[in-house]
This record gives sequence, structure tokens and C-alpha cells, in this order.
Amino acid sequence: MNVIDIVGNAVRRSAARAPFIGRFGRVERASRATRVVVDRFDESYGVDADWSPPGGARYYEKSAAVHAAVKVRADAVARPGLRVLVRESGPRARGEFRDAGAGDPMARLLERPNEVWTQGQLLRATETYLALWGSAFWGIERDAAGNPAELWPLRPDRVRIVPDRHRYVSGFVYEYAGDRAAYLPEEIVWFRHTNPADEFLGMSSLSPARLAVDMGEEALRFNRSFFRNSTMPSDLAITTEETPTDDEVDQFYARWENRYRGSGRAHRPVLLARGMDAKRLGISHRDMEFTDALRWSVEEVARAFGVPKVFLGQLEDATLSNVETLERYLWRNTIVPELRLIEEAVNSAVTPLFESFPGERRVEFDLANIEALNESENDRVERDVKLVAAGIITINEARASRNLAPIG
Repeated sequence: MNVIDIVGNAVRRSAARAPFIGRFGRVERASRATRVVVDRFDESYGVDADWSPPGGARYYEKSAAVHAAVKVRADAVARPGLRVLVRESGPRARGEFRDAGAGDPMARLLERPNEVWTQGQLLRATETYLALWGSAFWGIERDAAGNPAELWPLRPDRVRIVPDRHRYVSGFVYEYAGDRAAYLPEEIVWFRHTNPADEFLGMSSLSPARLAVDMGEEALRFNRSFFRNSTMPSDLAITTEETPTDDEVDQFYARWENRYRGSGRAHRPVLLARGMDAKRLGISHRDMEFTDALRWSVEEVARAFGVPKVFLGQLEDATLSNVETLERYLWRNTIVPELRLIEEAVNSAVTPLFESFPGERRVEFDLANIEALNESENDRVERDVKLVAAGIITINEARASRNLAPIG
């Protein structure tokens, strides 16, 4: 059986260890207290399993619908901001969580995860990876005292998971340009969408929509090829009563392409020699319904990513009222569950690393300023009027909720 032996509590190495962020060159870290022995590696443990789209980044680059859906989700996830709450311990503690403030060590780490990335960039990258690959990883780096000092996003297509029959996972290996960096389980924040086909690999939102996206891409390629190469249908057959020689066939195609090839020669009349006839084979562009196929592709992406198609650029039926309703749907049914997934992973993996600091910590996204999740002023007024009319609250209680002085 192929094995990666990750041994903790070995000798602290002051020398360099393997780099893990290739785009910034060799990043040397001397804080790792782990000796890594790489023997053989089974490539089947990773995101390149048969079910998983290996080209998630390619779809993001090539498909406008996928790009829009992923960007909408990533921007929304990064918008609220991840804050740290702390509950003081001791006999005088009030027992409630409060904002830890900018001076808290965990708050500083999340606000500035490393010297390159901001919190917003980290969250956007995390959600982008989750949407395209179904998994995302943060590598945790420690300072000389062993405290968490940096968080680095790891591209999921370069991460390999090392299963363990006793510990479930014995470690992770990040590969880039032939280099490998091994992480212990406690050095990784692991985000993933549930995958019913594999307990180690997350399920990408792209997976169920991949066929529709491929179909839309092929339709666009076909149309581009059609307009680039000819304005005459490619399924046109020329018949003749004679049997032409090879030279005559070549001459005919040369004259045909010289006259009709390219969109600038559209609608030019066709002149055939005596005894020749033109017949159409197959179906026409109208019969293929390319526009409907592309629209269906966008709808499939919208369903798979949980992003209403109005946010993907299909605005035919958009009105101010239904856009506001769809925005609330997006936040309540897609974004908020994703925020809870991220909160749970950070609270599980990062928060325990700060147990040596005073107080109990947890992280949460601040949703107070998200308009789509807040009650509109008209709705609030209507609700207060109904509650007062029903005798459930008094008019002064309603005024107090708006910081107004009582009357009467």
C-alpha cells in the first residue's frame, strides 16, 4: 500500500521546508516541528477522481455563466466580514460573547491572514474553490512560539488527502512544480461540500451542470466556426450528372471558398454548372435552436449554483420587485448556508489553537448590514401597525423600538 509517513514531534528544523505557495516563489518556513518522510504517493487520493471535473478553473475561464455564478457567490461570501467573538472566563465574567476587537490575536490573524492576502481575498478564494472543486483548504503556519501566525489558501487541485484507518486522515500533501509540503491534520482548515460518492472529496456545484456547460460551449464553438469559415451551410451537398476528376473537384472547392468563405461574403448568389444541383443535408441553424440551448445552459448553471439567473445576466423578466425577492432568496438559501459551513470549519480548526489566550472564542459572519436579510422599512411599519391594532404591543412599545419618546 502506498504511504506518506507524516511524523509529528520530530526534531524542529531551523532549515527551510518545502514551499507551498508556488506563485510567490520559494516561501521558506522554519517553524514546522514535523519531519516529513515521503515514500510513495497514491495519486488516487485527491480531486482527480473520475467523478470530479479536473478542469474547474477552465470552466471558470471559458463559461460566462459559470464565471458569473462563482463570482456572485464569492463576492457575497466576502461581503459580511468574519469577526471574532470572545467570552471572558472567571467569577466576574458576564457569560456572554462580545466582539473581541482589533487587538485580539485571532482577530488580527483573520483580518490579515498573511503578508500577501487580505481577509476578503482569502474568503473569495475559498468560495471560488468550493464552488469549482467542492473543497477548499487553508494551510496554518505557526510562529516560533507555536502560535498560529499565517493562513494560506491552498489550491484544491494540488492537495492530496492521506486517509488513515484509525485517525480518518493522517495528513495532507500540497504539490506544486515537483515540490511537496506535508501538513498534519491540525495544520489544515478543511472546507468541503458533502459528496455522497466519496467521503474525502467535496462535491462541486459544477459537477451536475458540467454537461449543460459543455453543450453551450460546443454550440458557441460551432457558431464561431460557421461564421469564420463560411456563410454557406456546411451540410450542403453538390450533385452532378458527370463524374469529375480530382483536379476538377479541387478547382471547384477553390473557386467556392474564394467566393463564399467568410462572413463578409454572405448572401452572394450561387451559380452552378449545367447538370449540377445543390441539396441541403441535416438540419438548419434555426432547427438547432442555438439560442434556446444557450439559455438552457445558463438555467442549469443557475440551478446547480443556487444563483437566480437574473444575477447571471438574463434580465428579460427582471423587475425591481422580483429582483429584491430573488436577492433575498440568494442570501437565505445559498449564501447563508455557505457562511455557516465556513464558520463551522474555522471554529473547529482555528479557534482551538487560541485556547492558551484568555477567554473562549468563536467566529461568525456579521450579517447586520446585509440589506437582503433585513426587514424593509415598509414591512416593519406594516408589522408594527398590525401588532398595535391586535393589542399585542402598545403604541409606546412600538415607538420605543424606534428610539422615539412615548406619548400620552
